[in-house]
Amino acid sequence: MTGQEWGRADEDGTVWVRTADGERKVGQYPGVTQDEALGYFVRKFEDLAAQVKLLEQRMKAGQVSPADAESTIKRLEPTITDANAVGDLASLLTRLAALAPLVDERRVEAQKAKQEARAATIAERETLVTEAEQLAGADPERIPWKTSGDRLRVLFDEWRRLQRDSRLDKHTEDDLWKRFSHARTTFDRKRRHYFGALDEERNQAKQLKEELVAQAEALSTSTDWSATAVTYRDLMNRWKDAGRAAKRDDDALWTRFRAAQDAFFAARQAVNSQVDAEFSDNLAQKEALLTEAEALLPVRDLGAAKAALRDLQARWDAVGKVPRTEMARIEARLRKVEQTVRDYEQDRWKRSNPEALARASDLVAQLEKTIAGLEVDLAKAEAAGNARRVKDTEQSLSARREWLEQAQRALEEFTG
Repeated sequence: MTGQEWGRADEDGTVWVRTADGERKVGQYPGVTQDEALGYFVRKFEDLAAQVKLLEQRMKAGQVSPADAESTIKRLEPTITDANAVGDLASLLTRLAALAPLVDERRVEAQKAKQEARAATIAERETLVTEAEQLAGADPERIPWKTSGDRLRVLFDEWRRLQRDSRLDKHTEDDLWKRFSHARTTFDRKRRHYFGALDEERNQAKQLKEELVAQAEALSTSTDWSATAVTYRDLMNRWKDAGRAAKRDDDALWTRFRAAQDAFFAARQAVNSQVDAEFSDNLAQKEALLTEAEALLPVRDLGAAKAALRDLQARWDAVGKVPRTEMARIEARLRKVEQTVRDYEQDRWKRSNPEALARASDLVAQLEKTIAGLEVDLAKAEAAGNARRVKDTEQSLSARREWLEQAQRALEEFTG
């Protein structure tokens, strides 16, 4: 029995525990047998042993913090040393002492885990701060304000979650929060400035477009068709350069501007249509005159063609206007006839120009003379057996004979 190995009981119920220093009285349990008295104090030892075993198990399973484990060891050590219990108290103390290095090890591990958790928390916060600073530092002209604003709100919610779940030391917490808060403040300030400037630009655009609408509406009943059409084009260019007002204002102003413009051009179109209808007879007459004019081509008798063309031009002018849609077409056909007669007259003049004829004749004579001289040189070179001179002379002859052919064709144009 463990109790008999580590202790004994007297007949009066006094119980003793054996230690390395000798026996020590642990208590008295009178009125029971010696075994029962000894067993009572053995059970006290077993309770202490159970506490040591529980601590060992919790330490092994990592279910107790180093601080709590150290506190338990400090509490159990004197309790076991002076325990009124029977058992191997020394072994319990040895087992308890063996836990001290494990506590130190767990403390190191806990400290390392704490540092890693802190580093991870700082990294998470730093990631939020960095993204917030990037959003705040972007060019205001290129910031997608809605999505960036939504993203900043998400970052703030994430910041609050991290702050709730994992606290940092005050210094680090304050430094990171200052950066994060500054980024949010900068973003909000930029947004207010951007949209304030945008509102100002839109207000200016609205005022300018209201002025353009007023001018357009005032011109909508004008009958000075040509000048007013030019003015409307200028108003349209100024409208495009004015920038955009707020969408609702811009759409409403554009509707009024377009309505005024459409009213003017519809009225002009109605007048033009009426005029075109009145000029349809004139078109038929000018079509007939074109048939006469085009029958003059090709020109065979210049004098007769010019006289007939002058008569046609006089009758053409007397007919008057034609529909606007046909004007360019029939004018082009008449211009073509007139140009053909002028070209023919110019060509005739060139052919009869005595100075040009003389220059053409002189050129032919000069080339013929040069060729004759080269032919003599060629005969001499062949007689002398000078192959190089023969080759050079033949090349010169070939070139000048080609020039002579061209000059003779030009002369034939004057004499043909």
